[in-house]
Parts: sequence; C-alpha cells; structure tokens
Amino acid sequence: MKMMRIVALAFMLAGVFSVTARAGWDPADEDHARASVDYFRTHGPALDRFFEHAYGYAVFPDVFKGGFMMFGGGHGKGYVYEQNRIVGRSSITQLNVGPQLGGQSFSEIIFFKGREELDNFKKGNYELNAQVAAIIVSQGMATTIDYSNGVAVFVLPKAGIMAEATVGGQKFSYNPY
Repeated sequence: MKMMRIVALAFMLAGVFSVTARAGWDPADEDHARASVDYFRTHGPALDRFFEHAYGYAVFPDVFKGGFMMFGGGHGKGYVYEQNRIVGRSSITQLNVGPQLGGQSFSEIIFFKGREELDNFKKGNYELNAQVAAIIVSQGMATTIDYSNGVAVFVLPKAGIMAEATVGGQKFSYNPY
C-alpha cells in the first residue's frame, strides 16, 4: 500500500512537469487569452485599474495544483500581454514542500507596472517565491491593493479543495509569438 502511494505521487509530479509540443502559433490562442482576460474583468472588477495602467500582464486561465503528504506541485499555461497586445505564451510551474492534501484549480494574473518588470519576466527565468503574496480575487475586493516591487499577483479560485501549510515557489517560462 505504501509503495502504491509513492508510485501515485511520482506519476502526479511527473504530470506536473510534462509539456506538450507545439507546432507554432495557434489562432485559437488569442481567443482563449481574450476569454481569460474577460473572465478576470468580470469576476474581479476591482482589477480594472490594473488593466488600464499596467505596462503588461501575464494571465494563466487554468492552473492545476495538487499535493499529497509532504510534496505537491502545479502547472498551467498562459498568455503574455504588452501594452494590451498579446506578445507570447507562458507556463507556470509550482513546487511546494510541507503538509498538504488535495487538489484545486485556479486562474492567476500577474500585472507588471513598467517595462523593466515585464522585460525581466520575458527573459524566461522569472520566479515568485514564498515571500510574494497573491491576493485572492473576490467580488467585494478592496481597491487599495498596489504593486509590490513593480508586480501585483491575483488569484481567482475555480474548483477543488486543498489543505496545506507549505513553502514553495512558482517558476515561469516565456515564448514569444
């Protein structure tokens, strides 16, 4: 039974790191990206000022996260905007260590206040660590939230249930169109 748990965990973590091959630009990407942005605008109207004033942003419509015992992780794909124009694709990979059990899906958006912050993200080696807090989007969300070091991160829960007390981080990739 213990061996089955270890094997199941290994397969789950392997799935987090598997990446599908892409043959280039897909016209449906822009439609999916637009729908993702509309989803955030509809469910988080307090984010309007970020959409209006940010130099750029990365939106991840579907991030899937799971954890069992002491290890967990997550993965999702998204789109990068510069000056409200889609410029590339991105992926997010999470790893965390600590007591956890369950799974969940969520959407995440990262706003970049200026060109320097977005250019740093586009270098493809961008990471957010445990010190960066993501704000959970809700209908009655305060509008006084601001950037931290030129970056603002918002999460919109979708489904699932997960209990955790973990430390981890998020790593991002970037692929221009």
